[in-house]
Amino acid sequence: MIMDLVYLGGYGQFVWPAFIFTFLSCFFLYLKTKWELQKQEKIYMNEFKKLHTLEIKTVEAKKEKEVLSGI
Repeated sequence: MIMDLVYLGGYGQFVWPAFIFTFLSCFFLYLKTKWELQKQEKIYMNEFKKLHTLEIKTVEAKKEKEVLSGI
């Protein structure tokens, strides 16, 4: 019974290598995509931190002007 599954009616020698090749290709593409996503997330977070600190500085500068203009 199990050997029938392995042999696949005589086509097992063609089916199993194709199956393994497909599985490995998909797995490689998954890993590459995952690595690229992590790389892009790092780049985005670095840019976001710069923008966030710049925004905080501009908000603080506006508050100082508002306080001075009220005097």
